Order: sequence, then C-alpha cells, then structure tokens
Amino acid sequence: MPLLTLFRVAKRFDSGLEAIRRLDLAVKPGEFVSLVGPSGCGKSTALRIIAGLLQPTEGAVAFPGGRPEIGFVFQEPTLMPWADALGNVRLPLELKGVARGEAEARAARALERVGLKGFEKSYPRELSGGMKMRVSIARALAAGPKLLLMDEPFAALDELTRQALNDDLLKLWREDKLTVLFVTHSVFESTYLSTRVVVMRPRPGRVHDEIVLAPPAERNEAWRVTAEFAGEAARVSAALKHAMEEGE
Repeated sequence: MPLLTLFRVAKRFDSGLEAIRRLDLAVKPGEFVSLVGPSGCGKSTALRIIAGLLQPTEGAVAFPGGRPEIGFVFQEPTLMPWADALGNVRLPLELKGVARGEAEARAARALERVGLKGFEKSYPRELSGGMKMRVSIARALAAGPKLLLMDEPFAALDELTRQALNDDLLKLWREDKLTVLFVTHSVFESTYLSTRVVVMRPRPGRVHDEIVLAPPAERNEAWRVTAEFAGEAARVSAALKHAMEEGE
C-alpha cells in the first residue's frame, strides 16, 4: 500500500499560472524519492500540496493508511533569529502541546543526532550555513515524522558540506525508517540519495519518467567515483534532457 498518492493533481494560481497539470505519483513507505526537473516545473508546488500548505485546483492527494506525521525542510533554514538552536527546534513541539520538559529533551536529542551537540545555546547568527540547515533538519525530525519533505535543502551550500549532509541524511533515513520526498536540481545528488528518481517536464509540471535505482546499502564517497554510479547518473541526466526537449 502506498504511503501517499497524487491522482491527476493540478494547480493553477490566481495569476493564471498553471504550475502542475495531471500529476500522478505514488510513494511507498521507506522509499527515498527525488523529484528533478527544470526550474518552474512545479516540484516545490507539489511538496506544498502534499504538506497541505496549498490546495490543488484539481485532483486529489491521498494517504491510504492514514495521514502520517509530516516533516518539512525548506530551501532556507527559516530559523527564528531571537531563539537559540534548542529553542528553534523545541518551539514547534510546544505549539503542538508537548510539555516543555519533554519538548526540550526531544529537541536536544534531535540536535545531537544531526551533529550539533554542544551548540544548543547558539543563535542562528553564530552558525554556518550548513549548521543552520542541520538545525532545520533537527526541527523536522523532533516531531517524529514518517514522511519527510525536503525542498532543495542543500542547494546553497558548498560541495563538501552538501556531501556531508547527504551522508547524514541517508543515515537518518535508515535509522528512522523514513519515507523521503526530496526536491533537487542536481543529477548527482538525486542519484546518490535516491531509491527512485521522478523526472518532471517543464511547466506545467507532470511526470515524464521514473528511474528506479539500486544503490548499495552503504553509500559513501568511494561509490561516487565508481562506474556504476556514473552510469546511474547518466540515466537520470538523459531522462532529464529528454524531458526538457519534450517540453519545448
């Protein structure tokens, strides 16, 4: 049974912009699915519809087994500048009614899991870009989500930081048995992280192709330089090129 399905989802904004048209997608529990496609093809819009932040103009989003707890990590960390790292992670829990003591313990544990033990009292202005994103991921994880939506979270980071966060994300995905839907423009990032890559056509967005990957159980830097990885990345790249040509 899929964790979530999108059936002929469309989104037209009040401006008349048609962002998505007839988008069909099913995601199974435990998958790591990346959405790739040209800018403006509706990838981020699709995530916001799944999260309930936007309503589709047509079609439906369904959670066959019941709506799971959903975590959302945006491209920008969107941290509150007046709160320290612990406060930023704790606040959404308190807004859900979690007792202050429990919320603080869960927030501290989430920060530890993303490698920020010892930085609980640090404010956003004192953190690097990668550390801010780790706080944002900790904030999403603290609620115990089963579905994690990530909208180009590492796009603004340098390559070394990005690769380190890719590895940490895979570790968290395995440990928590998460289902992840990840938006990226990077062919290599999607190939490295995913069990399946969904390639979208230019706006109005819809699925052009789906590529099932069979990565090793333990992905690492050594795998990035193998012929197997290069071949998988080439498959994704070719599908993306074809999608853009079809949209012209």
